[in-house]
Amino acid sequence: MRLNGEQRAEIEKWARRVVQMREHLLVQNAKTTLTDLYNEVVRLKETPDDAHPVAALVTAHAQLDSAVAAAYDWAWLLAEDELLARLLALNLERAGG
Repeated sequence: MRLNGEQRAEIEKWARRVVQMREHLLVQNAKTTLTDLYNEVVRLKETPDDAHPVAALVTAHAQLDSAVAAAYDWAWLLAEDELLARLLALNLERAGG
């Protein structure tokens, strides 16, 4: 896959945002771990709460996922099984299998 400049910029923008949000949230509470943050991400996907501090991280991940899917010319959102099947196919293709 070859990214065009716009695709690369969009992916880079959201990847940076994810990292910035994680760093910000971890600094806010020194006792919070990355695992704690992502447990909250999972919870917020199930029960959205826009006022929750981790909501911005959920949004940043969703935007990053969307940008990556667009780069592969995949419709988004994909069902988890479909996404995993496509990722496996890509990995097998790259591994020569």
